[in-house]
Parts: sequence; C-alpha cells; structure tokens
Amino acid sequence: MNREIKKGKIFDITSVALMAAVICVSSWITVPFGAVPFTLQTFGVFLALRSLGGKKGTAAIIVYLLLGAAGLPVFSGFGSGIGKILGPTGGYLFGFVFSGIAVIFLEKFDCRIKYFRILTDFIALSVCYALGTAWFYLFLGKDKGMSVFAVLCACVIPFIVPDAVKIVLAETVSLKLKKKIGKNT
Repeated sequence: MNREIKKGKIFDITSVALMAAVICVSSWITVPFGAVPFTLQTFGVFLALRSLGGKKGTAAIIVYLLLGAAGLPVFSGFGSGIGKILGPTGGYLFGFVFSGIAVIFLEKFDCRIKYFRILTDFIALSVCYALGTAWFYLFLGKDKGMSVFAVLCACVIPFIVPDAVKIVLAETVSLKLKKKIGKNT
C-alpha cells in the first residue's frame, strides 16, 4: 500500500511539473498585439486545469508563476521577474491562479449539464479577465486617461474568440490525454 501511495505522489508531482512546463512553452508562442500579446498561454493553463483537475492544475499555474518570479524566462516574450508579474499585465497572470480557484470551486457541483466543463472554463476565464482588466486599468489605464471600456477594448474583447478556441482545444486535448494515461482526475 505504501508503494502505491508513493507512486501516486510521484505521478502527481511529475504531472504538475510537466503541465507547468507546457504553460511555459505555451507562453513563448506569442503574436505581439498592443499592450497584451496573443499567446497560447491560456491553452496551457486550461490544459493543466482540465488534465489534472482544479487543485493540481492550479498548483501547475503557481509553479509556472514561481519559475517566472525566480527569473526564468517563462512569460510571453521570454520575460521573467517580479517586475513582469507586477507590471501592467500581471493581473492576468494572477488571474490564472484565481481561474484555477474558480475551477476548484465549480468542480464540487455534480452537474449533469452536457457542456458544464466548458461552461466552468468560461466562468474561470471571466475571473481572469476581470482581475487582469482591473489590474491593467489601475496600473496603467487610469494614468493614461483610459476609460474602463477602452481597457476592455484593448485587453479583453480582441481575445474572447481566440481564448474560446483555446479552451475548446484544451478540453479536447485533455480528454485524449486522460484516455491515454488512464487516470481520472
């Protein structure tokens, strides 16, 4: 029995580390676009949350942020450091953690709605958008005289459709991963 517990913990730690690495690589795939770049970061975050479940997926997100805070170039544009985390778009990075917390909370519902997992992801993404947009507005937008609507136009509206595609893709890939691995999370 003790050997099974150790195997499970090793699998969990390895899975969290691998998903943190996936988020890192996803962040590097960037298309510059205004103040907030297009990246595959959202795909990596939701792949982690869907493949590992809310708790372990959130752990992978936190590991990703800690790697960046420690100075490893894991953020978009190969950025790193506390300055990047506390910069104008840092709210979206923190928003990913709160997205994970939202998924943890919503996973507790035994819902029979067919697409509840996707709905959960969109609610979680909305949490990220809200925190990131508020942060951006307070950090930069307010000083530049931007309205909240202008910040939404710069930081959210252009990303809704691409992020929706990334979420659906993450859901699809995570289901295939779970079948291959044969582990329910």
